[in-house]
Amino acid sequence: MQEPSEPSEQLREVIRAAYQQGEEAVIALVENLLKAQADVIGKLESRIKALEDQASKDSQNSSKPPSGDGFKKRPQSLRTKSGRKSGGQTGHPGSTLEWVEEPDEIEQQVIERCQGCGASLVEMPIVEWQCAQVHDLVPREMRVKEHQVAVKQCACCGQRNQAGFPVGVTNRVQYGSRLRSLMVYLMDYQLLPSARVQELLSKVLGCALSEGTLYEARQACFELLTEVESSIFEAVQQAEVAHFDETGLRVNGKLMWLHVASTQALTYYFIHPKRGSEAIDAMDILPQFEGTSVHDGWRSYALYGCVHALCNAHHLRELRFLVERYQQGWAEQMMTLLVTMKVSVEQTQAQGQTQLSTEVITQFETQYQDLIETGMKLNPANPPTANSRGRPKQSPARNLLERLEMHQAEVLRFIHDFRVPFDNNQAERDIRMMKLKQKISGGFRSEVGARIFGRIRGYLSTLRKQGHPLLDALEQLFLGHPISLSLQPE
Repeated sequence: MQEPSEPSEQLREVIRAAYQQGEEAVIALVENLLKAQADVIGKLESRIKALEDQASKDSQNSSKPPSGDGFKKRPQSLRTKSGRKSGGQTGHPGSTLEWVEEPDEIEQQVIERCQGCGASLVEMPIVEWQCAQVHDLVPREMRVKEHQVAVKQCACCGQRNQAGFPVGVTNRVQYGSRLRSLMVYLMDYQLLPSARVQELLSKVLGCALSEGTLYEARQACFELLTEVESSIFEAVQQAEVAHFDETGLRVNGKLMWLHVASTQALTYYFIHPKRGSEAIDAMDILPQFEGTSVHDGWRSYALYGCVHALCNAHHLRELRFLVERYQQGWAEQMMTLLVTMKVSVEQTQAQGQTQLSTEVITQFETQYQDLIETGMKLNPANPPTANSRGRPKQSPARNLLERLEMHQAEVLRFIHDFRVPFDNNQAERDIRMMKLKQKISGGFRSEVGARIFGRIRGYLSTLRKQGHPLLDALEQLFLGHPISLSLQPE
């Protein structure tokens, strides 16, 4: 520990001057020194508290990603135990290999000598067959199909007439739609880097592809999806409930933002240099949106005149932080209340009903308001100081309480309207693959590449939500017959 430094000569002169002026001057000097010391200590305590708060946060009690948890012990999940044993449950269909009545190929093994005495069995009849089936892949290899189109000359006018090549055949030598769809699938759905896609296709199919060929396939897919993406955009814009979120991404070493607007059946991605209202305006969904917007409370979303609903998964994490860090009893009770509301809605829906009774809603809202009032008493607001400018800084508990009170309608929207979910997990799931993409590849080389990925990934996400086979859908797209998506407003 560093030893305290000796008083400077200048300070000694100040003390001597005060001493010579008398008792009152000494008292004033000491009071000023104590006040300055108290100010410094107060700032240091605030800084220590902020650092301790930051160190206490993880992915379970804040918005930090799981990758930021490091190697420390994983915190307890918010999920409660179901009481069931691990493994497959009674009645679960399972995925055991089934016996096939008509196999694709039969291979017979015969025996020629007795294993007991060694006598010949060549002329002996077969008593029975013991059978076993093996499910395996057939050898994969590239096949080259040559398309020949006839050319005929008219005997009357001499006109040369040529039959047309199939859809998608545009060059003298090219790769087919099936292989091109596999390239796109591996890069934009399975998130494999181009070098690994080249290696995989070379080892499995024996075809040596250049990186340029891979990106040409993605570029072609991007262009073919122009109208499809516009249709998804319009359907999300007209949806009754839509989820919104955003995350940062690296493009050519710079920070940009991926915005998502999605429903249970549709996904639309938009890439922009900004995060806030400028990007949301450019995306042009929320400015025209008339349904219910579900989001995490980012202040830019509140600027738009639609109905809003806040993500309660975020609130549960913040409440958990207050319980773990500050032992706030009201916060634990609020967590229990929110989860109880969620379970009540789910049970009511399971019974075929479309809304909670007025009595139940009133009871929930009363409990909610009582807990906020209790929390406010335990966490009074910090008053403004003489030198403060603007709103005084409040504690984390007070900030959350004020938000829960001010936005009660948005927080509890899900108990009034069953179309509104408890959380914004839909958008978070839709955006999670972008974070995985960056972990694998580190970012995008260009903004064009990022936009190509966003459009293709949005299409694949939509296909998956609607239960379409992805590879078949991509192949049909390259053949000029895109699969018809369900675009009815939800």
